[in-house]
Amino acid sequence: MKRRNFVRNSLLAAAAASASPVAYAGGRRAPNAKSVYELREYEMHFGTSENDLHNHFQQALIPALNRAGVKSVGVFKETSKSEPTKIYMLIPYSSWEDFPIVAQQLKNDQVFRKASENYDQLTADKFPYARFKTKLMIAFDGQPSIILPSKGQRIFELRTYEGYNEDALRRKLKMFNQEEFAIFDRTGLHRVFFGEVIAGDDMPCLTYMISFSGMEEHDKNWAAFGADPDWQRISKLPEYANSVSRITKIFLEPVTYSQI
Repeated sequence: MKRRNFVRNSLLAAAAASASPVAYAGGRRAPNAKSVYELREYEMHFGTSENDLHNHFQQALIPALNRAGVKSVGVFKETSKSEPTKIYMLIPYSSWEDFPIVAQQLKNDQVFRKASENYDQLTADKFPYARFKTKLMIAFDGQPSIILPSKGQRIFELRTYEGYNEDALRRKLKMFNQEEFAIFDRTGLHRVFFGEVIAGDDMPCLTYMISFSGMEEHDKNWAAFGADPDWQRISKLPEYANSVSRITKIFLEPVTYSQI
């Protein structure tokens, strides 16, 4: 009897697991769920064609992610034209539940496998990159999902704030959630995503992206932020002192097929 029950329960569990991708394929979102962001950084090899990577993204990977329910995949290049070239991909998942489900769906997606054949057959000396870095982030309470920029927003600023310890990061998260978002909106720092990094380099840290029509608007609106009375007030509060030990910023522009 115990063996029959074990077999029966195992079959039910397998059936439920196989059904899960269908339940989440449309990007269904549980109440109060927060998005999970994957940010990839690809560094190109010298002497190889980045077009092979772009073709793979545009013709195979992004369509497969879209079929799996992931919408608005962003692909960007640095405005500084770094050498070697770096390509960034932002993949926004609707929730933690979606993250492993989408990965499994990609493995089982035969259309994706077929579209990836030429890319998969590139030899080592022709492959466009050696490895890619990735970081996983969970969305802030104050902005639980991505905000798509207007069509006029073509410059993206990617910022990472490091804290000297976990408490410093917690205080900076509180500062954003309770104070800064309203100032961002009022002064034209157009929010795209805000994520607490849970796996990646330079932890503890957070990463966020904002957008502008160009560098003129960027400079003007950051100046307005710095002069804002509320920012002047909260930046001097003892509870937020020493909450950021290092800031890294990168300016990005979307490639032609980016969905952000």
